[in-house]
Amino acid sequence: MVRRAHPSLLVPALVAATLSACSIGQKPQRPAWRTQAENACLAERRVNPSEFIALAPEVDGPGICGLTKPFKVTALQGGAVSFNATATLDCSMVAELDAWLADAVQPAAQARFRQQVVQINSMGSYACRGMNNQRGAQLSEHSFGNALDIGGFVLADGREITLVRDWRHGDEQTRAFLMDVHRGSCGHFSTVLSPGSNAFHYNHIHVDLAMHGRSGRSICKPEPQETLPPPDLSPLIAQGRAPPAPDDETDNDTTGKPPLAAFEGPGVGARDGFGPVAGPEAYAPPPLPPRRGGIGQLIEDPDQTSSIGRRRRL
Repeated sequence: MVRRAHPSLLVPALVAATLSACSIGQKPQRPAWRTQAENACLAERRVNPSEFIALAPEVDGPGICGLTKPFKVTALQGGAVSFNATATLDCSMVAELDAWLADAVQPAAQARFRQQVVQINSMGSYACRGMNNQRGAQLSEHSFGNALDIGGFVLADGREITLVRDWRHGDEQTRAFLMDVHRGSCGHFSTVLSPGSNAFHYNHIHVDLAMHGRSGRSICKPEPQETLPPPDLSPLIAQGRAPPAPDDETDNDTTGKPPLAAFEGPGVGARDGFGPVAGPEAYAPPPLPPRRGGIGQLIEDPDQTSSIGRRRRL
Protein backbone atom coordinates (compact mmCIF):
# COMPACT_ATOMS: atom_id res chain seq x y z
CA MET A 1 0.00 0.00 0.00
CA VAL A 2 1.31 3.41 -0.95
CA ARG A 3 1.47 5.86 1.93
CA ARG A 4 0.71 9.47 1.07
CA ALA A 5 2.46 12.28 2.90
CA HIS A 6 0.18 14.44 5.00
CA PRO A 7 -0.28 17.92 3.40
CA SER A 8 1.04 19.59 6.55
CA LEU A 9 4.39 17.91 5.98
CA LEU A 10 4.66 18.84 2.32
CA VAL A 11 4.74 22.61 2.74
CA PRO A 12 7.87 22.77 4.96
CA ALA A 13 9.62 20.30 2.68
CA LEU A 14 8.84 22.39 -0.41
CA VAL A 15 10.01 25.57 1.29
CA ALA A 16 13.28 23.93 2.34
CA ALA A 17 13.85 22.60 -1.16
CA THR A 18 13.17 26.01 -2.69
CA LEU A 19 15.59 27.78 -0.34
CA SER A 20 18.22 25.15 -1.01
CA ALA A 21 17.84 25.62 -4.74
CA CYS A 22 18.07 29.39 -4.42
CA SER A 23 21.30 29.10 -2.45
CA ILE A 24 22.99 27.03 -5.12
CA GLY A 25 25.50 29.18 -6.96
CA GLN A 26 25.39 32.02 -4.46
CA LYS A 27 28.72 33.43 -3.37
CA PRO A 28 29.59 32.83 0.30
CA GLN A 29 29.09 35.96 2.38
CA ARG A 30 31.74 37.54 4.56
CA PRO A 31 30.66 37.66 8.23
CA ALA A 32 28.62 40.82 8.74
CA TRP A 33 30.53 41.89 11.85
CA ARG A 34 33.64 42.59 9.78
CA THR A 35 31.89 45.24 7.70
CA GLN A 36 30.23 46.61 10.82
CA ALA A 37 33.62 46.91 12.52
CA GLU A 38 35.11 48.73 9.53
CA ASN A 39 32.21 51.16 9.45
CA ALA A 40 32.39 51.77 13.21
CA CYS A 41 36.12 52.47 13.05
CA LEU A 42 35.56 55.06 10.33
CA ALA A 43 32.60 56.62 12.13
CA GLU A 44 34.76 57.03 15.25
CA ARG A 45 37.45 58.71 13.10
CA ARG A 46 40.09 56.37 14.43
CA VAL A 47 41.82 56.70 11.07
CA ASN A 48 41.96 59.93 9.06
CA PRO A 49 42.74 59.48 5.36
CA SER A 50 45.84 61.34 4.20
CA GLU A 51 48.49 61.22 1.51
CA PHE A 52 49.94 58.22 3.39
CA ILE A 53 46.68 56.45 4.26
CA ALA A 54 44.24 56.25 1.38
CA LEU A 55 40.83 54.61 1.16
CA ALA A 56 40.73 52.09 -1.66
CA PRO A 57 37.96 50.27 -3.54
CA GLU A 58 36.38 47.26 -1.87
CA VAL A 59 38.30 44.00 -2.06
CA ASP A 60 35.62 41.41 -2.74
CA GLY A 61 36.81 37.83 -2.81
CA PRO A 62 37.78 35.30 -3.76
CA GLY A 63 35.31 33.58 -1.47
CA ILE A 64 34.75 35.53 1.74
CA CYS A 65 38.19 37.12 1.62
CA GLY A 66 38.41 40.87 1.37
CA LEU A 67 37.59 44.20 2.98
CA THR A 68 34.67 46.56 2.49
CA LYS A 69 36.70 49.72 3.10
CA PRO A 70 40.41 48.86 2.80
CA PHE A 71 43.21 51.33 3.32
CA LYS A 72 46.38 51.48 1.26
CA VAL A 73 49.06 52.52 3.75
CA THR A 74 52.52 53.78 2.81
CA ALA A 75 53.39 55.40 6.16
CA LEU A 76 52.13 55.94 9.71
CA GLN A 77 52.71 58.56 12.39
CA GLY A 78 51.85 61.35 9.98
CA GLY A 79 54.39 60.10 7.46
CA ALA A 80 57.26 59.77 9.96
CA VAL A 81 57.35 55.96 9.76
CA SER A 82 57.17 54.54 6.25
CA PHE A 83 56.51 51.01 5.01
CA ASN A 84 58.95 49.28 2.69
CA ALA A 85 55.92 48.31 0.58
CA THR A 86 52.31 49.51 0.49
CA ALA A 87 50.22 47.63 3.05
CA THR A 88 46.53 46.83 2.58
CA LEU A 89 44.86 46.89 5.99
CA ASP A 90 41.49 47.42 7.58
CA CYS A 91 40.66 50.50 9.64
CA SER A 92 41.20 48.93 13.07
CA MET A 93 44.63 47.55 12.17
CA VAL A 94 45.76 50.94 10.85
CA ALA A 95 44.61 52.66 14.05
CA GLU A 96 46.19 50.05 16.34
CA LEU A 97 49.50 50.02 14.46
CA ASP A 98 49.71 53.80 14.77
CA ALA A 99 49.06 53.61 18.53
CA TRP A 100 51.56 50.75 18.89
CA LEU A 101 54.28 52.79 17.23
CA ALA A 102 53.65 55.71 19.57
CA ASP A 103 53.30 53.66 22.76
CA ALA A 104 55.79 50.82 22.29
CA VAL A 105 58.14 51.05 19.32
CA GLN A 106 59.34 54.65 19.42
CA PRO A 107 59.88 54.79 23.21
CA ALA A 108 61.93 51.58 22.99
CA ALA A 109 63.99 52.91 20.07
CA GLN A 110 64.61 56.20 21.85
CA ALA A 111 65.65 54.45 25.06
CA ARG A 112 67.94 51.92 23.38
CA PHE A 113 69.40 53.93 20.48
CA ARG A 114 68.60 57.61 21.20
CA GLN A 115 66.81 57.81 17.86
CA GLN A 116 63.52 56.94 16.21
CA VAL A 117 62.33 54.17 13.93
CA VAL A 118 61.66 55.59 10.46
CA GLN A 119 60.59 52.46 8.57
CA ILE A 120 58.77 49.19 9.13
CA ASN A 121 59.87 46.37 6.88
CA SER A 122 56.68 44.42 6.26
CA MET A 123 56.58 40.82 5.09
CA GLY A 124 52.86 40.79 4.30
CA SER A 125 49.49 42.41 4.97
CA TYR A 126 46.34 41.46 3.04
CA ALA A 127 46.49 38.07 1.33
CA CYS A 128 43.63 35.65 0.75
CA ARG A 129 45.08 32.43 2.12
CA GLY A 130 44.75 29.81 4.76
CA MET A 131 46.89 29.60 7.86
CA ASN A 132 50.42 28.49 7.04
CA ASN A 133 49.57 29.01 3.36
CA GLN A 134 47.92 25.60 3.44
CA ARG A 135 45.03 24.80 1.13
CA GLY A 136 41.92 23.87 3.04
CA ALA A 137 43.16 25.44 6.26
CA GLN A 138 41.11 27.96 8.21
CA LEU A 139 41.42 31.40 6.70
CA SER A 140 44.15 33.60 8.11
CA GLU A 141 43.38 37.06 9.47
CA HIS A 142 45.56 38.24 6.57
CA SER A 143 42.57 37.30 4.39
CA PHE A 144 40.66 40.25 5.87
CA GLY A 145 43.45 42.82 6.11
CA ASN A 146 43.43 42.23 9.86
CA ALA A 147 47.08 41.23 10.27
CA LEU A 148 50.64 42.36 9.53
CA ASP A 149 53.93 40.45 9.43
CA ILE A 150 56.92 42.55 10.46
CA GLY A 151 60.39 41.49 9.36
CA GLY A 152 62.33 44.40 10.83
CA PHE A 153 62.82 48.11 11.35
CA VAL A 154 65.06 50.89 10.03
CA LEU A 155 66.41 53.55 12.39
CA ALA A 156 66.90 57.23 11.62
CA ASP A 157 70.64 56.74 11.06
CA GLY A 158 69.94 54.08 8.41
CA ARG A 159 70.70 51.08 10.56
CA GLU A 160 68.47 48.10 9.74
CA ILE A 161 67.26 45.75 12.45
CA THR A 162 65.99 42.37 11.23
CA LEU A 163 64.19 39.69 13.19
CA VAL A 164 65.93 36.81 11.44
CA ARG A 165 69.38 38.10 12.47
CA ASP A 166 68.99 40.30 15.51
CA TRP A 167 66.48 38.43 17.66
CA ARG A 168 69.28 36.11 18.73
CA HIS A 169 72.51 37.44 17.24
CA GLY A 170 72.11 41.19 17.62
CA ASP A 171 74.06 43.19 20.19
CA GLU A 172 72.64 43.48 23.69
CA GLN A 173 70.67 46.69 23.13
CA THR A 174 69.26 45.53 19.79
CA ARG A 175 68.01 42.27 21.27
CA ALA A 176 66.56 44.21 24.20
CA PHE A 177 64.81 46.56 21.77
CA LEU A 178 63.15 43.65 19.97
CA MET A 179 62.09 42.12 23.29
CA ASP A 180 60.65 45.50 24.33
CA VAL A 181 58.75 45.71 21.04
CA HIS A 182 57.43 42.17 21.46
CA ARG A 183 56.24 42.88 25.00
CA GLY A 184 54.63 46.15 23.92
CA SER A 185 52.90 44.44 21.01
CA CYS A 186 51.09 42.12 23.39
CA GLY A 187 49.37 45.14 24.92
CA HIS A 188 47.95 46.28 21.57
CA PHE A 189 47.14 43.13 19.59
CA SER A 190 45.25 39.97 20.42
CA THR A 191 47.74 37.76 18.58
CA VAL A 192 51.49 38.28 18.72
CA LEU A 193 53.81 35.56 17.42
CA SER A 194 57.53 36.30 17.39
CA PRO A 195 60.65 34.18 16.89
CA GLY A 196 60.61 31.40 19.44
CA SER A 197 56.82 31.01 19.31
CA ASN A 198 57.08 28.20 16.75
CA ALA A 199 59.14 27.20 13.75
CA PHE A 200 57.11 29.26 11.32
CA HIS A 201 57.80 32.65 12.88
CA TYR A 202 61.57 32.50 13.14
CA ASN A 203 62.00 35.56 10.90
CA HIS A 204 59.12 37.91 11.71
CA ILE A 205 56.59 39.17 14.24
CA HIS A 206 52.98 38.48 13.35
CA VAL A 207 50.36 40.78 14.87
CA ASP A 208 46.60 40.75 14.37
CA LEU A 209 43.28 41.69 15.94
CA ALA A 210 41.55 38.30 15.94
CA MET A 211 39.22 37.08 18.67
CA HIS A 212 40.19 33.71 20.06
CA GLY A 213 36.98 32.14 21.27
CA ARG A 214 34.10 33.83 23.02
CA SER A 215 36.30 34.94 25.90
CA GLY A 216 38.38 37.13 23.61
CA ARG A 217 41.62 35.83 25.12
CA SER A 218 44.96 36.94 23.75
CA ILE A 219 47.85 34.91 22.39
CA CYS A 220 51.34 36.26 23.00
CA LYS A 221 54.27 33.94 22.25
CA PRO A 222 56.95 33.52 23.38
CA GLU A 223 56.24 34.66 26.92
CA PRO A 224 57.38 38.30 27.20
CA GLN A 225 60.65 38.71 29.09
CA GLU A 226 61.80 41.62 31.18
CA THR A 227 64.90 43.33 29.79
CA LEU A 228 67.72 45.23 31.40
CA PRO A 229 67.21 49.00 31.52
CA PRO A 230 68.96 50.96 28.79
CA PRO A 231 72.40 52.33 29.66
CA ASP A 232 72.64 55.84 31.04
CA LEU A 233 74.24 57.80 28.23
CA SER A 234 73.62 61.22 29.70
CA PRO A 235 77.28 61.73 30.81
CA LEU A 236 78.47 61.07 27.25
CA ILE A 237 75.81 63.33 25.79
CA ALA A 238 76.69 66.10 28.28
CA GLN A 239 80.31 65.85 27.17
CA GLY A 240 79.29 66.07 23.51
CA ARG A 241 80.41 62.53 22.86
CA ALA A 242 78.38 60.15 20.73
CA PRO A 243 77.21 56.88 22.27
CA PRO A 244 79.35 53.90 21.27
CA ALA A 245 78.26 52.17 18.08
CA PRO A 246 76.95 48.63 18.49
CA ASP A 247 78.87 45.65 17.21
CA ASP A 248 77.94 44.80 13.65
CA GLU A 249 77.08 41.16 14.11
CA THR A 250 75.75 39.24 11.15
CA ASP A 251 74.09 35.91 10.52
CA ASN A 252 74.60 33.62 7.57
CA ASP A 253 70.85 33.04 7.20
CA THR A 254 69.57 36.02 5.22
CA THR A 255 67.44 34.10 2.74
CA GLY A 256 64.17 35.05 4.41
CA LYS A 257 62.85 31.52 3.80
CA PRO A 258 62.17 29.02 6.58
CA PRO A 259 64.71 26.17 6.64
CA LEU A 260 63.34 22.70 5.99
CA ALA A 261 64.70 21.48 9.31
CA ALA A 262 62.47 23.99 11.08
CA PHE A 263 59.44 21.91 10.14
CA GLU A 264 60.77 18.75 11.78
CA GLY A 265 60.69 17.67 15.38
CA PRO A 266 58.12 17.50 18.17
CA GLY A 267 55.38 20.07 18.37
CA VAL A 268 55.42 21.02 14.71
CA GLY A 269 52.12 20.43 12.99
CA ALA A 270 50.02 20.40 16.14
CA ARG A 271 46.33 20.98 15.57
CA ASP A 272 46.35 24.49 16.97
CA GLY A 273 49.51 25.27 15.03
CA PHE A 274 51.47 26.57 17.98
CA GLY A 275 53.20 23.57 19.50
CA PRO A 276 55.43 23.91 22.57
CA VAL A 277 57.41 27.07 23.04
CA ALA A 278 61.06 26.17 22.80
CA GLY A 279 63.93 27.65 24.74
CA PRO A 280 66.30 30.41 23.63
CA GLU A 281 68.11 28.04 21.30
CA ALA A 282 64.99 28.03 19.10
CA TYR A 283 64.94 31.79 18.57
CA ALA A 284 66.98 31.31 15.43
CA PRO A 285 66.39 28.60 12.80
CA PRO A 286 68.61 25.52 12.48
CA PRO A 287 71.29 25.55 9.74
CA LEU A 288 69.74 25.65 6.29
CA PRO A 289 69.93 22.18 4.65
CA PRO A 290 70.40 21.68 0.89
CA ARG A 291 67.40 22.92 -1.06
CA ARG A 292 65.15 20.20 -2.37
CA GLY A 293 62.75 21.33 -5.05
CA GLY A 294 61.51 24.46 -3.36
CA ILE A 295 59.69 22.69 -0.52
CA GLY A 296 60.51 25.57 1.78
CA GLN A 297 58.24 27.77 -0.30
CA LEU A 298 55.12 25.81 0.62
CA ILE A 299 54.80 27.62 3.97
CA GLU A 300 55.99 31.19 4.07
CA ASP A 301 54.29 33.54 6.50
CA PRO A 302 51.82 31.53 8.58
CA ASP A 303 50.00 33.30 11.36
CA GLN A 304 48.33 30.50 13.34
CA THR A 305 45.34 32.62 14.26
CA SER A 306 41.61 32.32 14.42
CA SER A 307 39.61 33.99 11.66
CA ILE A 308 36.92 34.93 14.16
CA GLY A 309 36.91 38.63 14.90
CA ARG A 310 38.33 40.36 17.90
CA ARG A 311 37.57 43.09 20.37
CA ARG A 312 36.40 45.59 17.81
CA ARG A 313 35.15 48.93 18.99
CA LEU A 314 31.64 48.64 17.60
